[in-house]
Amino acid sequence: MKTRFLEQFPAQEEKPSFKEKTRFLEQFPAQEEKPSFKEKTRFLEQLPAQEEKPSFKEKTRFLEQEKTRFLEWFPAQEEKPSFQEKTRFLEQEKTRFLGGAGVSSMASESFVTMLNHIRHLIIGSPLPSEGAGETRLDKVRALASLSPDALASIAYANQEIYLGLLVAGAAGLAHAVDLAVVITGLLVIVTLSYRQTIDAYPSGGGSYTVARENLGDVPGLTAAAALLMSYLLNAAVSLTAGVAAIASAYPGLWAYRVPLALALLVLITLINLRGAREAGTAMTIPVYLFLAAYLGLIAWGIVVALRGGPGTFPAVIPHPAGSAPPVLLALVTPALLLRTFASGATALTGVEAISNAVPVFEPPETTNAKRTMVVMALLMGVLFIGTVGLTQYLAVVAGPNETILSALARRLFGTGPLYLLVQAATLLVLVVAANTSYAGFPRVVSIMARDGFMPRQLRAVGDRLVFSNGILLLTALTAGLIVAFGGDTHALIPLFAVGAFLAFTLSQAGMVRRWWGERRAGGLPRAALNGLGALTTGVALLVIGASKFAQGAWIVVLLVPLLVVLFLRIRNHYTEVGRQLRLDAAAPPVGCTRPTHVVMPIAGVHRGVIEALNYACSIADEVTAVFVELEPGTAEVMRARWRAAGLDAVANLVTVPSPYRSLIGPFLEALDRMDAERDDDWPVSVLIPEFVPAHWWQFLLHNQTALPLKLALLYRRRRMGKSRAVIDVPFYLDR
Repeated sequence: MKTRFLEQFPAQEEKPSFKEKTRFLEQFPAQEEKPSFKEKTRFLEQLPAQEEKPSFKEKTRFLEQEKTRFLEWFPAQEEKPSFQEKTRFLEQEKTRFLGGAGVSSMASESFVTMLNHIRHLIIGSPLPSEGAGETRLDKVRALASLSPDALASIAYANQEIYLGLLVAGAAGLAHAVDLAVVITGLLVIVTLSYRQTIDAYPSGGGSYTVARENLGDVPGLTAAAALLMSYLLNAAVSLTAGVAAIASAYPGLWAYRVPLALALLVLITLINLRGAREAGTAMTIPVYLFLAAYLGLIAWGIVVALRGGPGTFPAVIPHPAGSAPPVLLALVTPALLLRTFASGATALTGVEAISNAVPVFEPPETTNAKRTMVVMALLMGVLFIGTVGLTQYLAVVAGPNETILSALARRLFGTGPLYLLVQAATLLVLVVAANTSYAGFPRVVSIMARDGFMPRQLRAVGDRLVFSNGILLLTALTAGLIVAFGGDTHALIPLFAVGAFLAFTLSQAGMVRRWWGERRAGGLPRAALNGLGALTTGVALLVIGASKFAQGAWIVVLLVPLLVVLFLRIRNHYTEVGRQLRLDAAAPPVGCTRPTHVVMPIAGVHRGVIEALNYACSIADEVTAVFVELEPGTAEVMRARWRAAGLDAVANLVTVPSPYRSLIGPFLEALDRMDAERDDDWPVSVLIPEFVPAHWWQFLLHNQTALPLKLALLYRRRRMGKSRAVIDVPFYLDR
């Protein structure tokens, strides 16, 4: 048949289309089909004595027949059905199959199905692995997905510069542009340095990868710890700063900063769980709205400045709410400028995100990533110098419950719709700025998990082709930070820049080492550029650490080495596990000659115990039932019931007193005694009978003693150097 079918297409280079296959198959109307599963079910229903569910083979045959019926859904379709269509069909057939079999489906299965439907509704249906390439981002979406942190940093960097210079009054605020120029110059150096990192590491050259490959494990793990803390703090700072932006327009929201920030955190988490393309698309509108709003604000501000000339700072400048104004203004000293620089340098956070995520770009990945990084740096420089310059030139000051950018927008647009638009754009971009962390943090921990320095669960890709476990871990840690610091951006900032600049410095130092090894191939100019980057970011790190140490930077300084020790301990654990599991010449022999003694804990005599006994007798020569007497007098009753049911001929019943009404302790002691009585020193096996309720809520009505007993057996230190087998025999209730 296959040969005759192919002969119909002598000139065809490719395989027959789906429609041609369908037309060919329709030429065989006389071909008898096998009975459908429904027909089999109707036949079986005529036999009332049959109470068993369809076997696995029957289910398999049924699904093979339904595959043909599934294909008939698409008679005019030229291509194969999509993954979503297949999933939808199979879910429907699963429900129809369970109903058609005449068996009441388990409510626990229904509950799991309901949870799956809810999960798919929220984060989308699973995507096939072959669709991984389809989730890549073009330059427009990549800029929106990877640069919000860097672009939106003007919101809190400007605020920190303003607050840092405010203690010196108007004389201090006059140096805002000077600091902005220095920070922008540092931005240029860092950007050029990371462009070289993209060339050298097209698969994603984060600080961890670069430092570890070129400097060793400890520097690499130090960079990883710093980078992960930077991602974590970026998410917390961005969300709290976004809430502060909208609270500047609506002061009544200041008291609700923490719950608002947590609500926004949940929103950004759900968007990222839906996948890279959905996250990039969702970020596009807020990011480009922010760019349009602030570029328009800067353009209009230039017009206002040219028309009205420079402003004059008032004699008394309001201080933020909750802080008392100083009795005397501070002097403008190098120490003051260095402290303010340390706070304003947070404008550079997020620059490395593109170099970490080169693989998410559409081909050519390296070229697209480098171009996107240049565009991001140019926009950062324009926004940062533009807003700081206008603030200083127009002598803008903020109110007690207001950010400096809110004051600038109010100075230019009043309190009308344009002002509210700027504030809304600021809120949105700061919310999606956390997406930089969601793009980088899960990817970095997955790489570390692959190298054995983080739990292996973090390297798993979820249903939507994203690192779901890493996303959820980031969300949990960020929520803890927001709650711990009361949603206060200013309190989080001292912790922020230390981690970012430590990662910058180690990454650039690693690149210097790499290029130095390639100096004969023209690597010296590249080494010089990365060396300049390492020097400038290293000096900035020392300034930030020294000036912010007492204000919270000490927390990062303490946590980084602790995290490095934790990473090394995790790898040592995996190394030891591999050593113990590895097969070598001393591997134990394989054989089935050891006699088995099965011990079964019981709480009564019922059908679940009978089924468990049947199974125990099929695998063991000796079976012992153990009854723990929790209440005085129940042991004699159990012995009588055991003999009355004739079970004493199958298994010996041992009763164990429990004077303190404990189940697990006396049972484990009984096992130890039985182990000591064995001649071969092998511990007895434990078989646990357990009935499973039909409805999920019915689990709450039972004491669930089987679960803690299994945990105690599995995680108890093994006796006599042997491991104990634990077998679970479930008995499913119908309703």
